[in-house]
Amino acid sequence: MEKVVSLCKRRGFIYPGSEIYGGLTGTWDYGPAGTLLKKNIKDEWWKFTVQKRSDVVGVDAAIMMNPTVWEKSGHLAAFTDPLVECKKCHQRFRADKEEEIKAHEKSHKEKVEWTKPQKFNLLVKAYLGIIEGEQSEIFLRGEITQGAFVNFENVISSTRVKIPFGIAQTGKAFRNEITPGNFTFRSREFEQMELEFFVRPQDSEGNKWFEYWKEQRMNWYVSLGIKKEKLRFREHRDDERAHYARKAEDIEYDAPFGWSEFEGIHHRGDWDLSRHNLSYVDETGKKFTPWVIETSGGVDRALLFFLIDAYSEDGERKILKLSPKLAPYKVAVFPLLANKEELVGQARKIYENLRENMMVAWDERGNIGKRYFAQDEVGTPFCVTVDFQTLEDKTVTVRDRDTAKQERIEIDKLGRYFIEKLK
Repeated sequence: MEKVVSLCKRRGFIYPGSEIYGGLTGTWDYGPAGTLLKKNIKDEWWKFTVQKRSDVVGVDAAIMMNPTVWEKSGHLAAFTDPLVECKKCHQRFRADKEEEIKAHEKSHKEKVEWTKPQKFNLLVKAYLGIIEGEQSEIFLRGEITQGAFVNFENVISSTRVKIPFGIAQTGKAFRNEITPGNFTFRSREFEQMELEFFVRPQDSEGNKWFEYWKEQRMNWYVSLGIKKEKLRFREHRDDERAHYARKAEDIEYDAPFGWSEFEGIHHRGDWDLSRHNLSYVDETGKKFTPWVIETSGGVDRALLFFLIDAYSEDGERKILKLSPKLAPYKVAVFPLLANKEELVGQARKIYENLRENMMVAWDERGNIGKRYFAQDEVGTPFCVTVDFQTLEDKTVTVRDRDTAKQERIEIDKLGRYFIEKLK
């Protein structure tokens, strides 16, 4: 874990938020490589969930919503965690996080006394208005889910969707986490990718689609390179299910800090649409309240687990074996020597040509070996080196990240070569 955290800062994936002023606990900034990786994850999710399906449409709802939304959804009353406070140092912890509580107790020489558990609402308050004392209290959304429900009627009236259909979205959410930790795993500001899939209110329909989306979501992560043996489903116990869930299972990853949830598949029943007094009329004129099957994934958590799963070492080489679909840069282009104008000029032409269709990195610093190692750490699948042979026969050296093998490829065939390799 320490090696991955170090690599993330060194290679521009993730930085501590507001670091020059001492940071802000539970917030993180994404650097150049991290921004691209995050975008690629969301793009692949959108392609899988919306682009390649005829039964799902997308929305992009506002972060700030009318407070009535959170009242109707049950979040004002039920979106809480149990909190306990150490009477010795006054640090607060979630009462259900036994490992963290035990670790805190071990850090003290004397016996630790705790306060009784208290309910702690996770919604982050904000205020709207220009006159101090006359501002309206609102909440930053604690989940992006409600954006699909408040736009349910708008989507139906403005499109041709029919049950069963889904509404997908990605976006930021905010939670007043008691104990942020494990790098970006538990943060106060994070991004989600969610699908709300509406079905007819029948047990057979609900169970069928619940199992269907479980399989789809698991397969998606495996298709993008996460090792299958590192993933599992875990069903929620009755006493831990969210207030809206009839049934819930998590996809968990075997992280360095233990099995950890990063996507949930939830059978929400008619909780949300009934609370918002929304219904659906089918082609026969029958009116009913649809049930909802939800897939809710954390972009930041997925990114963290993709990084952990891809990290490997080969002697001194540290390699991120990311799926080419997710890699921040698909290709890196180098001149063999930075002080040879003819090599730099030819390399620049290749660089400019390739980046018309993909993200390409440029590097002319230091020796070629160090440049290869740097690109391995960023996860770049291929490196192109322009050398003196290039000036003679118009071929370049193409190096594979995972095997470190090299081959000569004609310049005018590079575009087609990478399109095939990066599928």
